[in-house]
Amino acid sequence: MGDAAVRMKIMPESVEVDLNQVKEEIKKAVPGFARLHAMEEMPIAFGLKAIIVVTIMNDKGGHSPEEIESAFSKIPGVESVEVEEVGLL
Repeated sequence: MGDAAVRMKIMPESVEVDLNQVKEEIKKAVPGFARLHAMEEMPIAFGLKAIIVVTIMNDKGGHSPEEIESAFSKIPGVESVEVEEVGLL
């Protein structure tokens, strides 16, 4: 057992949402059992951008990616959070 990388796509509610503010809130919302590895914006359509977030978590701590997903979904301005990929490192 070891570390697992969790890649998530975070969609804002609209193009008017300040993605820089959302990114700051993401940094604060990462649970204690995980750490932020990478974050980037990905164009979707018509000016709308998603935030792609990769976190690293220990896969034997009794925690799940859904806990991270839940924490991010509570951020103001976030429409949805989707776990795209989970893989062992």
